[in-house]
Amino acid sequence: MAEVGGEGFGPLLRQSRLAASLTIEALAEASGVSVRGIGDLERGRRATPQRGTVAALADGLGLGEAERERLLAAARAGRHPRHTTVGVRAFPRGIHHFVGREAELARLTALAEEAASGLPVVVALPGPPGTGKTTLALHAARMLADRFPDAQLMVDLRGMDETPPGPAELILRVLKALGVPDRDLAKAGPQGHPELYRQALAERCCLLVLDNARDEAQVRPLLPSAGTGMVMITSRRMLTGLESVHRLPLGELSPAESAAFLTPLVGQERADADPDALAEVAQRCAHLPLALRVAGNWLATRSGWTVRRLADRLALEERRLDTLTAGDLHLSAAFDLSYRQLTPRAARLFRLLSLVDGPDVDAAGAARLTGRPLFDTEDTLEELVESGLLGTDRDRYRFHDLLCLYARSRLRAEEPDGSAEAARSALHRWLLETAVVAGRWYEPDHGAPPTTWQGDVDLSSAERARQWLQAEGDNWLAALRAAAAAGQHATVVEVAEALHWFSDQWIFWGHWPEVFRTAVRSAQALGDPLVEATQLNYHAWALLICEGRTRDSVERTAQALAAARRAEDLPQQGWAHYYRAWALGLLGDHAGAARHNREAAGLFETVGDLHGTLQAMSNTAQNLSLGGRQEEAIAEILRTLAFLDQAGDRIEPHIATFTRTTLQMNLGLAHTALGNWSEGAAHLRAAADLWRDSANHGLESRALVRLGDALLAAGRHDEARTVFTRAVSLGTAADPSSLADARDRLDSLRTHRAPPPARGSADCRTTRAE
Repeated sequence: MAEVGGEGFGPLLRQSRLAASLTIEALAEASGVSVRGIGDLERGRRATPQRGTVAALADGLGLGEAERERLLAAARAGRHPRHTTVGVRAFPRGIHHFVGREAELARLTALAEEAASGLPVVVALPGPPGTGKTTLALHAARMLADRFPDAQLMVDLRGMDETPPGPAELILRVLKALGVPDRDLAKAGPQGHPELYRQALAERCCLLVLDNARDEAQVRPLLPSAGTGMVMITSRRMLTGLESVHRLPLGELSPAESAAFLTPLVGQERADADPDALAEVAQRCAHLPLALRVAGNWLATRSGWTVRRLADRLALEERRLDTLTAGDLHLSAAFDLSYRQLTPRAARLFRLLSLVDGPDVDAAGAARLTGRPLFDTEDTLEELVESGLLGTDRDRYRFHDLLCLYARSRLRAEEPDGSAEAARSALHRWLLETAVVAGRWYEPDHGAPPTTWQGDVDLSSAERARQWLQAEGDNWLAALRAAAAAGQHATVVEVAEALHWFSDQWIFWGHWPEVFRTAVRSAQALGDPLVEATQLNYHAWALLICEGRTRDSVERTAQALAAARRAEDLPQQGWAHYYRAWALGLLGDHAGAARHNREAAGLFETVGDLHGTLQAMSNTAQNLSLGGRQEEAIAEILRTLAFLDQAGDRIEPHIATFTRTTLQMNLGLAHTALGNWSEGAAHLRAAADLWRDSANHGLESRALVRLGDALLAAGRHDEARTVFTRAVSLGTAADPSSLADARDRLDSLRTHRAPPPARGSADCRTTRAE
C-alpha cells in the first residue's frame, strides 16, 4: 500500500513557509489551518489537502500566481487514486461483468456530486441474498474513483460470521489503511481512535465501502460526521435504525437485463439459438443475479448442453435449488447464512409462509399459520423483512420466488409430521370464513359483519371488504379449491353464495367461472335442487359476462330452469328465464329474449322480488337497444330509473348504485347510436366517473372506451385522447378487451388512421340471480 500523502507537497510547503519567515503558528493564524494540520502536511503524516486548504495556505504565505500554481500542482500530483481492500479479501472476480442497475448508478453518481459540496454522504444498499449488492458497490466505486482522490477503501464487515468484527477493530483497520502513523495510534490509545477516525475522514476525500454489514450497531460508529467523502454500505438487513442515510434497496433484474447478464456467460451463439429458453432460464432464476451467475456458469462448463436443456431442468421446482449449484457456488448456501441468524420464532414463520398459495399474504393470514397473536406475528414478520428474507408491498408480505423454494425445503426438513398440514388447514379455514363475511357486505339482508364476529381483519365497510377480497383473491380461491377437493361441499356453496353479488365489483378477475362451476359440482354432490339451480344461474352469468360464451350460457340456463322446477322455486325459475333472455338478445334472437324476459318479470312480480323486477326492466331496455329500437330503449331506461327511485332503500344499496350506473351507461350508448354525440358522451362520462368512484375499474374502462368513441364521432379528438389515456392508465385493473381497444384507439390517433371497431359486447350489464 502506497504511503498516504505526497513527498513533493510537504517539503514545498515547508520551503515556502521558511522563505516567508513564518513559524507554523504564524502560518496557522494567517491561513486558518490548524497548527497540527500544517505540521502533519509538512511531515507527510496527512493526505494531500483539498484545493480550499491549499488556497488558504497560499493566501497565508502571500504567494504570487506562479508560486501558488506550483503549490497547487504539488497537491494535485499527490492525489493518486487507488483502491484499497481493508480485511483479508481482494476485490472479487467478475466485477467487470456488470449488467443493468442504471437507475441505481445514476443515483449514486448524483450523490457523489453532493458529497463534493462539503458534507459526507452515506448510502445504504440493502437487499436479499444474491441481489448483487457488493458487485454494484464495487462497480460504482471504480466508476466514481476520480471523484475521491485520497482513497477508495473497502471494509469487509463479515456480517454473516458467527462473531463479526466490532467497530473498534474496524476503525483501527481503516486508520492504518489511511496511513495514520503507529505512534499517533499508540498515543491516542483505543479510547482516542474514534476521534482520530472522524478527523482522518474529515480531512480526506475518501470513498468508503462498508461491505456485508451485520446491523446498525456495527456500522454507526464508522459513519463520518464531516468532510467531502462518501460511504456505501451493503447489507442483507434493511438497517432501518440508521439516520440521515440515503437508501437504494436492490431487487431482481429486469427480464432484459437478465438476458444480457446470461448471454456472455453461455455464449452469444447458444443464446441466439433459443432466446425463449434463455428467457425461461432467467425466469426460473427469478432474475436474481447470483442465481443467474450460477446458471450461466453451469452452461459455460457444459458446452454440450443447450439452453433448453437447462431450462427444462430448472422447471422442476423440487430440484431447482439443487440445480443452481456450480462447483463451490451454492445458491442455497447464500440463503443459509441469513436463515441461521433468525430467532426460532422467525425461522418457523419463514418456513410456514411457504404454504401460502398466492404471491403474498397479510399479517392476519400469517398469524393463522402460526397460531400466534396478530401483534406478535407482525413483530416476527418485521424481523424477516429486516433480515432481507421477506419483501413488502404496503401491508402485504411476499417471498422472492427462490426464497420461497428454500423455505419449503426447510419446511420439509424441520417441521414435525402433520404440523405443516395443520397450519395450511387453519389458514384455509380462516380465509373462507373471512371471505363469507366480507362478501356479505354486498348481499341483500346482510351488510356489515354481525356483532358476534371477531376477526383480525378490518371489515368495517364494504370498501374495506372489497379491498380484502381482492388482495386475498389468489389465497381464498386456493382455499376454495382445497375445500372442494376435500369434499367440504357445504362450505364451497356458502362461499359462492356470499360472493355472487360482490363479483359485480371485480368482474374481470378471471376466476368467477371456476368459482361458480366448482359450486355447481358441490351443489350437485349435496343433492339439493334449489342450491343447484342457484349455482347454475350464477355460472350462466359467469359464462356470459366473464368469458363471452353466450351459447354455453344458454345451455346452463336450461339446466338451471330444470333444477328450479324440480325444487318448485319460482325466484330461481325467474332468474333462469332472465339469463336466457340476456343471452338470446346478444345472439340476435330479440323475440325469444323478449318472451323469456316477460316470463322472468312475471315470476319476479309473483314472488315480490324487487331486485329481480329491477333487472328484468333493465334487460327489456337492453334488448330494445340491441334490436335497434333506441328511442324505446331510452324510454324504458328512464322508466327503470324512476322505478329505482321509487323503490328507495328497499333495493340493497350496492345493487342500486351498480344498476343506476349501468343504466347511465346504457343511456349513453343508446344516444350515441342515435348520433346524439354530446348527450351520449355526457351520460357515458357520468357512468365512467361513477364506476371510478366505486373502484370498479373494469367497468370504468368499458365506459371510457365507449365515451372516447363518442367523442371521436363528435370530432373532439383531444378529449378522446385524454379519455383513452385514462383507460390505459388503469392497467391490469381494466377489462382486457377494453384496455386493448383503448391502446388501439391511441395508436390510431397517433398515426391518423381510422380507429378499429370496439371489441366485445355493447352490453355492460352484469347483474345476476339473487
